[in-house]
Amino acid sequence: MTQAVTQNVLSVSSLSAGYGQVKVVDDVSFDIKQGEIYGLVGLNGAGKTTLIKTILGLRQRFSGEIETGGADKVSYLPERFDPPWFLNGYDFIHFSLKIYNKKISNQEIEEAAASISLNVDFLKKFVNTYSKGMRQKLGLLATVLSGCPLLILDEPMSGLDPKARQEVKRIIKDVKNDGNSVFMSSHILADVAELCDRVAVFHHNKIIFIGTPQEMLEKGAGDDLEKAFLSLISV
Repeated sequence: MTQAVTQNVLSVSSLSAGYGQVKVVDDVSFDIKQGEIYGLVGLNGAGKTTLIKTILGLRQRFSGEIETGGADKVSYLPERFDPPWFLNGYDFIHFSLKIYNKKISNQEIEEAAASISLNVDFLKKFVNTYSKGMRQKLGLLATVLSGCPLLILDEPMSGLDPKARQEVKRIIKDVKNDGNSVFMSSHILADVAELCDRVAVFHHNKIIFIGTPQEMLEKGAGDDLEKAFLSLISV
């Protein structure tokens, strides 16, 4: 019996990028498969966001190839998410989904907001009245509701309390269960261990490890992912 081949939704080959003559991303290659949660970990300032923005076409690459495979549409949640202050929650989500030619009712927005404990009463308020955590939830809602086959989330747990983090993790798992893919950067190794099928360690402008969380533990010779990560980057 022939085993089905899982399609790549993103393939990055020999990618280099940076600022001026300075390489922040140097000869990076990896792929993300359909239905996979793929983690990108590295120290703050390592260049994870530059890598993500280059993949999205928001920063020009020096060299390399980027192919989106079956992911003809990609939805992106930046780390520093700051929606237009003059929109309320409903307006922002409707505006965001319009980019993907998708319409959704206010009732569906309210149901999705309730699922991550975003107070539905705030949906009619301007987003400049939202806390950082509430803005993060709103951005995640818009990203997930796009229905895109690939979601790129840059530090999606940023600014969230423990309860909200659990709710966000459940939503990310639901995205995978629906057959879609998630590419997420994070410095919270416990979240990576819980969520990710594979993880890439980005250090000194390069990817120095790709594998499952269990393989990362074995390679880093640590009893948790944080210690394994520190071991890998100290080599």
